[in-house]
Amino acid sequence: MLGADPATADDAWRARVGVVLQSWRDHARWTPRRLLTQLGGYYAAYSTPDRPRPVPVDELLATVGLTADADRKIVTLSGGLRRRLDVAVGIVGRPDLLFLDEPTAGFDPQARRDFHDLVHRLSDLEGTSILLTTHDLAEAERLADRILILAGGEIVADGSADELTRRVAGSSEVRWTLHGERFVHATPDPTPFVRRLFEEHGDAVADLEVHRASLEDTYIAMVARHERADDATARPLAGAVR
Repeated sequence: MLGADPATADDAWRARVGVVLQSWRDHARWTPRRLLTQLGGYYAAYSTPDRPRPVPVDELLATVGLTADADRKIVTLSGGLRRRLDVAVGIVGRPDLLFLDEPTAGFDPQARRDFHDLVHRLSDLEGTSILLTTHDLAEAERLADRILILAGGEIVADGSADELTRRVAGSSEVRWTLHGERFVHATPDPTPFVRRLFEEHGDAVADLEVHRASLEDTYIAMVARHERADDATARPLAGAVR
């Protein structure tokens, strides 16, 4: 990983990696500002002109939405605010590679949206590679360039959300109304079909809808397929034991 074995990598390598765990045993009597200042100090020795470390504390607090709570004791923060602090701890060293384990657990919808904006900003502006573990498939579909689906400890699918959906669903469903009559058509590629539809009927086409399988549909189908394959493999082995 990043050219080294994590088990034996040195501190300079570790300074390039950020981790946001699913739960964090925080320093209850500290404040976010004090904790981030303390942790950030460890990264200063590994700062480079291209990647200055650490992220300035005030900038970091603003990034995760903790400015107003920066000087409160951590023990007094809500679960959602503590989760924001977890994220701040993970990115204080401006990592090249960031691991996020269920990062939005406990976030309200606005906090989740703000976090998604942060992930895009880290990826697009900071050039950070991000490995996100989540059970929120809508979140994965919204954030990920590449998705890996795990079942039984094995990777059973690998690709973009669109690629995985096409692989499982095979087709999309186009629905429309024409002169008061309702139509439904399945097609593997809805864009040219819709274009031809308008070329033929123009403004007479109404109530147009295109339905694609969601990532959740894809996940359920792939896991079910994997489980069926496991069952098929297990049956002859059980017979041999007898």
